[in-house]
Amino acid sequence: MCVLPTPVGVGKTHIAQALGHLAVCQGAHVRFAKTSRILADLAGGHADRTWEKRIRELIRPDVLILDDFAMRQLSAAQADDLYELVSERQGRSLIITSNRAPSDWYPLFPNPVVAESLLDRLINTSHQVIMNGPSYRPNKRPKNPTDRPVKPLA
Repeated sequence: MCVLPTPVGVGKTHIAQALGHLAVCQGAHVRFAKTSRILADLAGGHADRTWEKRIRELIRPDVLILDDFAMRQLSAAQADDLYELVSERQGRSLIITSNRAPSDWYPLFPNPVVAESLLDRLINTSHQVIMNGPSYRPNKRPKNPTDRPVKPLA
């Protein structure tokens, strides 16, 4: 397992995709998706009773890449789905990209027991690659509105 917790724009998604590409070149089956999309897909499986089929599809690949992990607070159902996914993929390759350090993931889970169990599996069995540096997209980043001078109304 590889965890890439880095600031925005440093290249974590690019590196994760490159690792996935390398795995494909070596004959592995790889799946790349935003974590939010995976969670939405699994939520749809709860709604239409295809959850088992959908989770099997996520367990199957040799390498699963979860991009933008821990972007926002999780619901109890999302946290449970992530726990099931990670538990079922035990021993299979998983690459996670995140804008937050793993120590900042705990408060995003509504149930501390699920958080501890899931994050223990993720963090203690992973290689963490921390990339520091400036964003590759600084000129495309919108300016912070508080940085602009305010024009008085006439």
